[in-house]
Amino acid sequence: MTLGEHPIRVLVVEDSLITRRVIVNAITKSAGLRVVGTAENGKEAIIALEQYAPDLITLDIEMPEMDGLAALKVIRKMNPSVPIIMLSSLTRRGSASTIEALTLGASDYVAKPEGMANPEEAYAYLEAHLIPKIRDLSAKTRHQRSHKTDVPHTPPSHKLADTHGVRAGPSKVDAVGIAISTGGPAALAKLFEQWREPLSVPLFIVQHMPPKFTALLASRLSSLGATVVEEPYDGQSPKAGHAYIAPGGWHMQVLKIENRTEIRLSDAPPENHCRPSADILFRSLATSYGARTLAIVMTGMGNDGTNGARTLHAAGAYIAVQDQASSTVWGMPGSVISAKLAHATWALDDIAPTLSRLAP
Repeated sequence: MTLGEHPIRVLVVEDSLITRRVIVNAITKSAGLRVVGTAENGKEAIIALEQYAPDLITLDIEMPEMDGLAALKVIRKMNPSVPIIMLSSLTRRGSASTIEALTLGASDYVAKPEGMANPEEAYAYLEAHLIPKIRDLSAKTRHQRSHKTDVPHTPPSHKLADTHGVRAGPSKVDAVGIAISTGGPAALAKLFEQWREPLSVPLFIVQHMPPKFTALLASRLSSLGATVVEEPYDGQSPKAGHAYIAPGGWHMQVLKIENRTEIRLSDAPPENHCRPSADILFRSLATSYGARTLAIVMTGMGNDGTNGARTLHAAGAYIAVQDQASSTVWGMPGSVISAKLAHATWALDDIAPTLSRLAP
């Protein structure tokens, strides 16, 4: 924290006294972070939100009186932008609830530090998994608060315009690839619920998530609109109008094998600390579809997708990014912009209708 900066103010919502104490202590021990309040259930969380106006909320899912999902819906109506990190167990029930929370507008999630031998082990876990997310997710909110009157420094949203005025849009689209991470489930939910008819081409998605979560996300997205969303199996032939999410823990490629297009899965080492990696998907799309690819890099931390976008750009593909205003975190899209690889920036609300026009 530099001189003059205020600490990141966190509200911790957790019904277990022991777990709450561990979370509070881990946050308090971290430079530049401060716990401004705690709550034991969703009703208390709503009161505390108005009382403390935190920069970020950690929200348990299973709580008495009002659970985390019910509280999340109310909080999002009260404050659409405050970052919310869900704390959940990794049971199947906990995973399904986490996916629901993420599609309802939670910013990210962290598995609870359960079954650890001692408090020091739990602290180390939270320092590695929770604290970095608090810092990254708070950065956008704090920037917006400190630059309320500034002119936006990111490119404006263009539905079909090149940010440099060179290309008005792809001439032909045979496949769409999406790279997405933090804030992705909610953004994808907004896309898929807008489509009353499937696209005329296959859609390939890399969403950074562990195993089991991606299957639950695919099922959730399928239920929202007209598009069938699934985790593919190795060797599957993609179908027009279907969407394929890379399974957690597996890279996904789309390859031309003889006269056939196949989806291939691989447990090769991670790229950009990610498996699945968008770079691997994008490079394969450059080979299999080339200039007929439309790639979109959406909300997420890090820079996964930039190197793959470079390969797609060289192949003549069209590359768009989600704009900063509608992104939970602008790391991945911002990296593509910095590399001067994006032909257009699109607001989240514009992506689904724009794709429907390009691949009707």
